[in-house]
Amino acid sequence: MSVVLYFMIMVAFLDTFVQLPIITPYAVSLGATNLMTGAIIAVYSLSNMIGNIFAGHWIDRFGRKKLLLISMFLVSAILLLYPIAQNSEQLFFIRLIHGLAGGALIPAAFAYVGDKTRREGRGRAMAFTGGSIGFAAISGPAFGGAVAARGEIEWVFVIISAIFIMTAFLVMRTVEESFITVERGKVNVRDFGVLITEPKIIQASLSAYALMIGNGTLAFALPLKVESIGMDSATTGLLLSVYGVTALLIFLTPVNRLFDRQDPMRLIFLGLFLVGLSMLILTLFEAFLIIFIAMIIYGGGFALVFPSMNRVVSDASSKVDRGKAYGIFYAAFSLGVVSGSFIAGAVAEWFGAPFFFAAVLIWILAFVLSFYYYRQLRSVPSRKDKIRL
Repeated sequence: MSVVLYFMIMVAFLDTFVQLPIITPYAVSLGATNLMTGAIIAVYSLSNMIGNIFAGHWIDRFGRKKLLLISMFLVSAILLLYPIAQNSEQLFFIRLIHGLAGGALIPAAFAYVGDKTRREGRGRAMAFTGGSIGFAAISGPAFGGAVAARGEIEWVFVIISAIFIMTAFLVMRTVEESFITVERGKVNVRDFGVLITEPKIIQASLSAYALMIGNGTLAFALPLKVESIGMDSATTGLLLSVYGVTALLIFLTPVNRLFDRQDPMRLIFLGLFLVGLSMLILTLFEAFLIIFIAMIIYGGGFALVFPSMNRVVSDASSKVDRGKAYGIFYAAFSLGVVSGSFIAGAVAEWFGAPFFFAAVLIWILAFVLSFYYYRQLRSVPSRKDKIRL
């Protein structure tokens, strides 16, 4: 696997993580209400979901590398619009086009990883991609929070834009296309219909949706939680980095062997339980130390779920439909962030308990997922059990 590709995945997620501690206060500074702030956070993922689905076919049709580059250059340009937003409505529109432009980034990158790894080693490969995301989760919030604490939020977007441009040129020069021309002739948009009904894709997508309910809730509610105990955005960045460090220790140490040795769905069930538990702790306690521990628990849950569900998608797809499979999967991923942040904003506005609601919802989804999974085990094998590499 190309080190550059792992670096590109880190940069792609850095775009998201760096904004976690700053987008809520930035929206509020432009006059946004709680509900509008939730919508501003959510619209990025909503438009990203649409971009994921449309980009999935193009990734299979035209290749992984071309879509990666187009998306990276567009995102780098759009990031420069954030500093010139004058009100919450303009910020909402910028987030909308930002999500659309970035829709091809992650599905294309993970389709490439799936192309370049063998079935028996995909669990660890996905753990290494998780490690890339872990680095983004550590450095992004800490950087964004630190810059915001100095009153220089606008520079966050300018610097990330520059990093995107440099990374795009690096990908252009060093990453080879993984999808040969002959194979592209087999690509058919009708594969979407087959993939949407594929049990493993459904299981992975439901897992992604549940996990991102937690992330979306954190994006909205953690800065407000930190503010309520008298701390600033730099503390929010620190807490978000804690979960990144925890996940990184699982992704990049020998512990990552479990992703090839264990049933990925069982790892997902355990991870979702831990994510829900962390949400419950954030609901019940105000002490900084306990919140710190809750983020460690969240990081452990995230680390178990993320590589496992990506492995399920890769195993359930082949080169001719892997872009669409990841497009569907990351659309569910984005939908979870949309739901998490928007519902968190609405619950905060009306009831004031976004973390508790997220915990209950995640556990309900985990129960539904486990019921569907074990029922599926007793039924007809899925179409991908024939092992299409």
